[in-house]
Amino acid sequence: MPKLTIDDIDYNTEDLTENGRAQLGNLQFIEAQLQRLRNEIAIYQTAQNAYLTVLKAEIDNAGIQPVATAEDSDE
Repeated sequence: MPKLTIDDIDYNTEDLTENGRAQLGNLQFIEAQLQRLRNEIAIYQTAQNAYLTVLKAEIDNAGIQPVATAEDSDE
């Protein structure tokens, strides 16, 4: 018998009404979509870090110096 846990309380999904089963399906769909988006975000963050690493190396290899700020000239 499949169960559903809400607020630490277990329910039998077989006891749900037709509307309850529909809402459970909606909830499962949304949870799957959220997980898919979390996975996509992880991929994008990994790519972002890789591009940043390559850009930093390119800046170092080209000998580019940081831009001086007003705070730098006060010291």
